[in-house]
Amino acid sequence: MKRFLYILAAIILLAQLIRPSKVAEPVDPASDLIALTKPTAELEGVLRVACYDCHSGQPRYPWYANITPVNWWLAQHITDGRKHFDATTWGTVPAYQRDHQAKEVMEMMEKKEMPLDSYTWTHADARLTDAQRKQISDFFAAKRDGSWDVEKARRKAAGEIK
Repeated sequence: MKRFLYILAAIILLAQLIRPSKVAEPVDPASDLIALTKPTAELEGVLRVACYDCHSGQPRYPWYANITPVNWWLAQHITDGRKHFDATTWGTVPAYQRDHQAKEVMEMMEKKEMPLDSYTWTHADARLTDAQRKQISDFFAAKRDGSWDVEKARRKAAGEIK
């Protein structure tokens, strides 16, 4: 049993040497959501605290992001979050995709699905009030132009989607 514990401890220690890379991209004002849309200072703070850690190239890494296997879980979480919506590339995606992303954010706020509970357990400052959710939803509603609905209808007509 003692030997097993030594082997397990060695594996855990060696695993600490294998780390995923951390995301730390410079902010490009020509494509960043906040830089382009210039929300109020209050809303900017809410977006940075509740959204940017998983949905941008500028996450704030907590101390436990240095511990394997948590760091791998966080890296995958950030990758997945950015796949769905990346605030740092807002200005580089086509208008219909921005419109779709805005619609998705509004739905997530309405259903209270974002930020994830697993995130707010350790980031109490990211727990949104109903007023903050409405503020985010209203902000993104103002960014919608309906182009996603037009693109979706075009794709349906072309038989590209159901």
